[in-house]
Amino acid sequence: MRTIGLLGGMSWVSSAEYYRLANELVRRELGGFHSARCVLYSVDFADVERLQAEGRWAEAGTLLGDAARSLEAAGADLILLCTNTMHEIADRIQAAVRIPLLHLADATARAVTAAGVRRVGLLGTAYTMERDYYRGRLESHGLDVLVPDAADRAAVHRVIYDELVKGEISGASRRLYREVIARFADAGAEGVILGCTEIELLVTQDDSPLPVFPTTRLHVEAAVADALERAT
Repeated sequence: MRTIGLLGGMSWVSSAEYYRLANELVRRELGGFHSARCVLYSVDFADVERLQAEGRWAEAGTLLGDAARSLEAAGADLILLCTNTMHEIADRIQAAVRIPLLHLADATARAVTAAGVRRVGLLGTAYTMERDYYRGRLESHGLDVLVPDAADRAAVHRVIYDELVKGEISGASRRLYREVIARFADAGAEGVILGCTEIELLVTQDDSPLPVFPTTRLHVEAAVADALERAT
């Protein structure tokens, strides 16, 4: 079994979910007492959030590139960047190491296309919904990506930063997300991507009339498959 490097802390809430899923999936595949071989580097999210807000993406790339090198030095064979938003600088992180970084948008797009879905709604931080680094990557796989209108984008973003990254789950926020997803359905979406690693702690398939694609789970599934396949 190869060793998975988890580059997390953005937020720690979703990083804990990455760790849980990796171990559960390995146990499901191998049985017995098996668990995932992994190493975790968890940054201080306050540092990263400040760089996001100030548009200092190059500095964030340096910070996370250094963290990725630490994972490589610790024995990681592949890296998962445990956040959708910071895939803005995925290329900078990949350039800092010799081991592969498994891109979250690629893993998600493969799952969406395998399900026969082409037109999807995207929920995430404002950065993820509005900037091209993520939407463009999905579209490169042949997907038609819808995002909410400006008011809904602001509301979705607020819930993530004011609540979800702190581990706070609100019924009112769940209802808000359900309403946004319903508007995706009205606009002709065939599925919805939960494009922030914390959103799937709030929203499940039961909350959506459309097929839901939870990016954290899909990312970890791809990593576990890679770790186990390359070990055989």
